[in-house]
Amino acid sequence: MTKPVAQWCVVLLALAGVLAAAREPAAPQLARPNIVVILTDDLGYGDVSSYGATAVTTPNIDRLANEGLRLTDAHSAAATCTPSRYSLLTGQYAFRKPGTSILPGNAALIIEPGRTTLPSMLKRAGYVTGIVGKWHLGLGMQGGPDWNAAIAPGPEDIGFDEAFIMPATTDRVPTVFIANRKVVGLVPSDPITVSYGAPVGTWPTGKEHPELLKLAPSHGHDQTIVNGISRIGYMTGGKDALWVDEDMADTFTSRAVSFIEAHRSTPFFLYFATHDPHVPRMPHARFVGKTTMGPRGDAIVEVDWSVGEVLNALDRLGLANNTIVLFSSDNGPVVDDGYKDQAVQKLGGHRPAGPLRGGKYSNFEGGTRIPWIVRWPGHVTRGVSAAVVSQVDLLASFAALTGQALRAGDAPDSLNMLPELMGTSRVGRAELIEEAGAISLRQGSWKYIEPNNKAKVNTDTNTELGNDTVPQLYDLAADPGETTNLAVMQPDRTKAMAQELMRIKADVKSQK
Repeated sequence: MTKPVAQWCVVLLALAGVLAAAREPAAPQLARPNIVVILTDDLGYGDVSSYGATAVTTPNIDRLANEGLRLTDAHSAAATCTPSRYSLLTGQYAFRKPGTSILPGNAALIIEPGRTTLPSMLKRAGYVTGIVGKWHLGLGMQGGPDWNAAIAPGPEDIGFDEAFIMPATTDRVPTVFIANRKVVGLVPSDPITVSYGAPVGTWPTGKEHPELLKLAPSHGHDQTIVNGISRIGYMTGGKDALWVDEDMADTFTSRAVSFIEAHRSTPFFLYFATHDPHVPRMPHARFVGKTTMGPRGDAIVEVDWSVGEVLNALDRLGLANNTIVLFSSDNGPVVDDGYKDQAVQKLGGHRPAGPLRGGKYSNFEGGTRIPWIVRWPGHVTRGVSAAVVSQVDLLASFAALTGQALRAGDAPDSLNMLPELMGTSRVGRAELIEEAGAISLRQGSWKYIEPNNKAKVNTDTNTELGNDTVPQLYDLAADPGETTNLAVMQPDRTKAMAQELMRIKADVKSQK
């Protein structure tokens, strides 16, 4: 072959390669679906019909399950609200940060501004980020916030562009909403004062004036009365800003829908943290009597309605196919958590934790194993998965989804469980921490609970706490109800898991 001919062959081959490449489909672009995390409050593994409940029907949550992936061994990071929410947003187990317990309503912010969080990571990927609902991670600097001025630091300082929140819980003062650093409806001439020590002002308390109550406390919860319900803590002032409990689900849900509507044209992350079915359970009148279980059952119906409103908004705006909806709970269930609302008397055969032992506050599986459903049409494999995952993994998983590498020190306990959330893998975590009064370690179906001297039963809520002075070892595959302690019969496994738990607690980078 002559040199000119050879050169022409090279040119033709190169041109053929270009044409062939042009016919190949383009490499997939970085996925930036909208993300909606719906986090309910005190909803148990057995509280929704897609997880076996029969005394209450939850058609909207069931729709998610039918159209997505229902996980059966998924966990909140802790068995109480503040620690689990801290872990979800930071990717770090709460036990690593001293003082991360159930916070009073006037606590300072416990997430340091500037650290990588779930919303700040998604902001770097171009998302608009918003929170609607329960916060309970503290506000302001040391000593707590000034409720009568711009409240900072807060959600906006750890990655959220927009925030419409209640400061703590529905049973704690102050009973006001905060929108983008300001108490909603506050009149300057009626300033708010809050105390978790001595009483402030002249507002009546449930302890001194039970005749003023429309819902009486069963234990505690007997301090300042707002809307006929006595709360934890004292407050005075801000009368025009006080919430009405019966309207709270409507308020939060409409705000969540408005956020979706406002940001339909750009990738968005919405953290929708409902108050239902936390106490005091005061569902709107249109939900009262919808179940045989009284206010707790009716509050579950109400939260199902909230889920349905979000799904309807996504459908109406044509966003459903490009939106990941993740539904979950902050911890396990509790029946009597401080008010006489007939939740115990009307429970009947309903089992809020399903087949699991324990509930909120407990080291047993009912404390952290919660309903967890993921839907992303066309991407999430529909069905049921027993993969072990934790809410602490959301940060690393969504970082992987958006093509981001986490920096050293970011989300130290978070693992990329994106394949498990998409349903393409059933492997799950090799190890899992469950945090309550003690700390437990899961390895496959084996569970070890470290020995401790704490109470075995919460006598206020009648919850088995799973504490004991001796080590506990359970095989959840054979004994999901954790009825038989195998520690004595499995000394080598017990010792090895105890040593591994010590290593994890000592080394922030130790997760596998």
